Amino acid sequence: MQIDLNNPEQFTLEAVRSMLGAGSNAVHNQLRVNRSGVAWLSQVVGGRELEGLAFRLETWAAGSGCVGEQAAADERWVLQVFNVLQANWPKPSSDYIDLY
Repeated sequence: MQIDLNNPEQFTLEAVRSMLGAGSNAVHNQLRVNRSGVAWLSQVVGGRELEGLAFRLETWAAGSGCVGEQAAADERWVLQVFNVLQANWPKPSSDYIDLY
């Protein structure tokens, strides 16, 4: 699932919840945003394949509960992820964001 951060109809709290819920907690994930403003969960994590990215969040380790049904049900976590996206698009504070 992808979210266009430039489109207010797509960039909603519910869309962030759906994106997190669609992720697999069995693998490492990283939320990435490209220079066009499209956000997605990537299983390419860490400092690999960074070409075209505006920014990325820290890698969420497999089993950490940051994605999947449990994560999507956590109102505070969903809002936290929504807020970090909103605060960093279109002008990210850094290309790597680990404090949010």
